Amino acid sequence: MSLAYLNELESEAIHILREVAGQFERPALLFSGGKDSITLVRLAEKAFRPGRFPFPLVHIDTGHNFPEAIQYRDKLIQDLGEKLIVGSVEDTIKRKGLSESKGKFASRNALQTHTLLEVIEAHGFDACIGGARRDEEKARAKERIFSVRNEFGQWDPKLQRPELWNIYNGRINKGENVRVFPISNWTELDVWNYIRQENIDLPSIYFSHQRSCISYQNQLVAVSSFINIDENDLIVSKRVRYRTVGDMTCTAAIESEANTIDEIINEIITTKTSERGETRIDDKVSEAAMEDRKKNGYF
Repeated sequence: MSLAYLNELESEAIHILREVAGQFERPALLFSGGKDSITLVRLAEKAFRPGRFPFPLVHIDTGHNFPEAIQYRDKLIQDLGEKLIVGSVEDTIKRKGLSESKGKFASRNALQTHTLLEVIEAHGFDACIGGARRDEEKARAKERIFSVRNEFGQWDPKLQRPELWNIYNGRINKGENVRVFPISNWTELDVWNYIRQENIDLPSIYFSHQRSCISYQNQLVAVSSFINIDENDLIVSKRVRYRTVGDMTCTAAIESEANTIDEIINEIITTKTSERGETRIDDKVSEAAMEDRKKNGYF
């Protein structure tokens, strides 16, 4: 991959971030502790340093996170000196009396939407920057870079604005907000090449490590107090790493010996399985699982 190609992607993303700062009054950057939102933070540094970011970072914390991701988040915020807002799904569940999913890998992913919309309303955010990429999942491939949500936080894939060249329309009516995806045109491999180029630090779970997992329907799910383990489960100890950072309930590991970014890039080049297809249990609920969540206000 050429340096010029990565520089073009970087320039486009920085342009989008500056458009957000220029067009919106109260933007925010949604931060999960995963490689894509970490890449967004580096791009924000390039767009706005030596000044402060014109937005806080927002983490919607389900309470089922990998501890390595939370430790990374807290250290990053300390190093950046920027503001972090944490929305707690646990608090939303208690406050609204929401029912949690049942089953072996009961996930709070769907409930994140309630907390996200609460945080957007409480802080009056009119734009939320996210790290979604079009190559991740077909519902995300439908989204524009500036993607309008109605006054209820909902997305309608049939009512999207055209985006010509690098012209982005941030006009919204009262109550609406916009989700912005500066790395929408990047691929998983682009992100890894950029992380290598920028020498960006990452949570340790992206690299090969020994972990106890349940081997379930050809997937490896980390043993934790958040999943329901029974006597029939096969618990194995494997060298694994994660291609994506989600909750411990719904993110599967892959067997891997990749300990460096170069080794991870070589692994991705040879794989025939998509990032989410290989690791996200929550996307397998139905053919339209992600699109349904996005219509309701998900990331």
